[in-house]
Amino acid sequence: MRRRSHLVFFRYLAYSLEILVLFLLQQTPYLIPELWGIRPVLLFPAALAIALYESETVSMIFGAICGLLVDFGHSTVLGLHAALLAVLCYLISLMVVNLFKTNLFTALLLGCSCIILLYLFQWLFFYLFQGYDYPGYALWRHYLPRMLYTMLFLPVAYYFNRAFALFLREPTE
Repeated sequence: MRRRSHLVFFRYLAYSLEILVLFLLQQTPYLIPELWGIRPVLLFPAALAIALYESETVSMIFGAICGLLVDFGHSTVLGLHAALLAVLCYLISLMVVNLFKTNLFTALLLGCSCIILLYLFQWLFFYLFQGYDYPGYALWRHYLPRMLYTMLFLPVAYYFNRAFALFLREPTE
C-alpha cells in the first residue's frame, strides 16, 4: 500500500511538471515554429492524454488546471477553457473506463474530436455570438489551422503520458 501511494504521488508530480513545462514552451515566443502566424496550444493534447489513463476526478482536475493556464496565457475569459477541458477530460476518462480500450486510435479519435469542440466553442463565444463581421473567415483562417496544428501533438502527448502511466503504476491497477 505504501508503494502505491508513492507511485501515485510521483505520477501526479510528473503530470504537473509536464503541464508546467508545456505551458512555458507554448508561451515562449519563437520556440515553437509558427505556421501561417499561428502556434499550437500544447496543453490541450496533454490534458486529453492524461484523461486516457486517470480516473474521472483526477482527469477533471488536470483538465481544469490546463484550461486555467490556457486562459491565463491567451488572456481570454477566465474559466472558459477550464470548464470546457474539465468536462471533456471527465467524459474521456469515463468513456475509456466503460466503452473504449486505450490505444493510439482511440486517443486520436477522442483527442481530435475534443480539440475540434474546444475550438468551435471558442469561435462561437468569441466571434459568432459577439457579432463580428466575417466569422467564417476567422474560422477558416485562424481556428481551423490552429486546430490542425494542435492535433499534430496528440501522438506525442499520448506516448509521453502512456509512459508515465505505465511506468508509474502498480501492476494491479
